[in-house]
Amino acid sequence: MRLRLPEERPTEPPTGFKIAHPVLSQDGTRAGFTGVSLGGALPYGVVADASCVYGRRHRSPARRCDCGFHCVHERAAAEALLCTAEHRAAVLLDITVLGTYIRFELGFRYARQRVRTATVGPCTCGARAVALADAGWGRPGWRALAAACAVCVRGRTSVSLAAFARLAGDGLRVVAGSEGETATVDPGLPEGLGVPELVAEAALLQARLDWFQSRLARLEGGEAQK
Repeated sequence: MRLRLPEERPTEPPTGFKIAHPVLSQDGTRAGFTGVSLGGALPYGVVADASCVYGRRHRSPARRCDCGFHCVHERAAAEALLCTAEHRAAVLLDITVLGTYIRFELGFRYARQRVRTATVGPCTCGARAVALADAGWGRPGWRALAAACAVCVRGRTSVSLAAFARLAGDGLRVVAGSEGETATVDPGLPEGLGVPELVAEAALLQARLDWFQSRLARLEGGEAQK
């Protein structure tokens, strides 16, 4: 006799987090997302139903298959995936799990979802994103997009964050990640310097500059005497 886990009957749909690449249709009239692993070749909308990526005729999620949408429980776990090189241009999705689902220790595999919020990271130059621009790759009929600032977006096919949300529809919110989510470190100066320390650093740099200028003047004077 096989023991089965108790069937869950939540009063509200579960929620989770995942990452995906934003995409824009070739004619610019639709927007959606494409996954970063299984099913990445099949763009989906804000509200979407999963299907078996292996072409089998069962409903997702099937216990003997790994098809279906996937998400994790914790936001931090999804954000950690954005650290890898191949996922740097992806966005963070806050989703609602709909329909049948299978619960795992770290997340869900499920049949239907609604994307509530897409959080866009900074531009590759480090500035805050104001648009989603052509990322240089895509799927048949779809252009992949990546975060872009007001300067880097020039000359590229792009849509503003608000325009992407409008094209995607179904109440999607698209927001730029807050500046506090990324840490900026200046390697040129030690941490914890106050005004007196900065003044001392500036004086030291000025003394070095004066020394170099005096050496240069001596060298130029020697050349003139010859």
